[in-house]
Amino acid sequence: MKEEKRSGLALMPFLVFIVIYLGAGIIYQRQGEAMAFYMFPSVTAMFFATIVAFCMGKGKVGEKFEVFARGAANTDILTMLVIYMLAGAFANVATTMGAKDATVNLGLTMVPPSLLAAGLFVIAAFFGTATGTSMGTISALMPIAIGVADKGNLSPMIVIAAIVGGGMFGDNLSMISDTTIAATRTQRVEMRDKFRVNFRIALPAAVITIILLLVFGRPESAEPLGELPFSFIKILPYLAVLILALCGLNVFVVLCIGIFTAGIIGIASGSLTVATFAQAIYDGFCGMNEVFFLTLLCGGMSAMVAENGGINWIIAKLRGVMKGNRSAQVGIAALVSACDCATANNTVAIIVAGDMAREVSHEYRVDPRRTASLLDLFSCVFQGVIPYGAQLLVAANLATEYSTNGQVFTAPGLVGSMWYCWLLAAFGLLSIFVPFADGLLRKNPWNWEFDCPESDAKAKRTAGSAS
Repeated sequence: MKEEKRSGLALMPFLVFIVIYLGAGIIYQRQGEAMAFYMFPSVTAMFFATIVAFCMGKGKVGEKFEVFARGAANTDILTMLVIYMLAGAFANVATTMGAKDATVNLGLTMVPPSLLAAGLFVIAAFFGTATGTSMGTISALMPIAIGVADKGNLSPMIVIAAIVGGGMFGDNLSMISDTTIAATRTQRVEMRDKFRVNFRIALPAAVITIILLLVFGRPESAEPLGELPFSFIKILPYLAVLILALCGLNVFVVLCIGIFTAGIIGIASGSLTVATFAQAIYDGFCGMNEVFFLTLLCGGMSAMVAENGGINWIIAKLRGVMKGNRSAQVGIAALVSACDCATANNTVAIIVAGDMAREVSHEYRVDPRRTASLLDLFSCVFQGVIPYGAQLLVAANLATEYSTNGQVFTAPGLVGSMWYCWLLAAFGLLSIFVPFADGLLRKNPWNWEFDCPESDAKAKRTAGSAS
């Protein structure tokens, strides 16, 4: 039997990417840039890393490009890219026709001023789940919420943390979030299956967060928010996408329905014309260019790393610390967490860690639906607490800008208030050792021989070590 090729040196492109991206962020931070870790484009760093991959190993450039092209043209990669484009188009069309403002205003209208902190968490959670973006959630809600907090003598730190926490809840669970798309496609599982596992972990963390916000977030005086106009029909595209995705309809069909539903409502209401509808779709496509190119380059580069034995080398090293199924799950969580801390981008972290996590999953018989859940969950946990991540940086900047009493907020100062993210981490780890979230997995066990034939022989060799 041919021995598997193993080489730690083959992982050099990944190391180059992290060193360039993280190093540039540190340098810009020392220069006082507010968004230091986003000054150097991740796609450029990945391009440099890909060049390094081409310089490694034996063979002609043409042969290496064939390996790169096979990785970039992988069915999972291409499917992921198409879904990214459609998700971007849906989000932009819905926003352009007024769905975002209608959703925010409806939520604020329904929340009593005395329950504002907890209500903002719920609104942010729904908005993040519907739109698939924590950044969009923070940008939409923060200017309104921080002003209301100042008027009602409510702790602005609690309000900021409630919005960011709710946004991370939605980012983790949304069917159209780029993190969900990356996690499910790299592990080759259905979105709704990952959602069901994730939801059982996120729900108790969210419930406890809401209770804490009800206890510690009550304002000293309840200020009415005034009239906030909204049109319920403009919220229908978000509801349609959520319901259809949970029903198991193909995500391509779901997003196409969402795009045209938003477009028809926009045209009928006068907020869109046929031309602006077409332009909104195109702008949505273009808005996903960073994650599109990043995924394409990373897919090709990962294939080259695997060809040179890098993935096999990592698996061999992990066998020394991973003794079974549960320790493998901890390892997967640690792997994506480390990638997120290094890149300050949860989508990038999942893309970088995805192939390695899938191999570990197959080696130790970790259900791929569980692996996808862990990747998305722990990347969102750390993205919500690292002080140099975009979420806390934008939240601090917007809160400072819109504060009516001149208070200044910093990202490091928000870390301790991120109750939801810390609770999500705790329940995520607990779910590994106490499988309270595995109801779906027990009812529908993963068919390894059918679903993962390429790794079955390897899995059989280590099946006895799985706990």
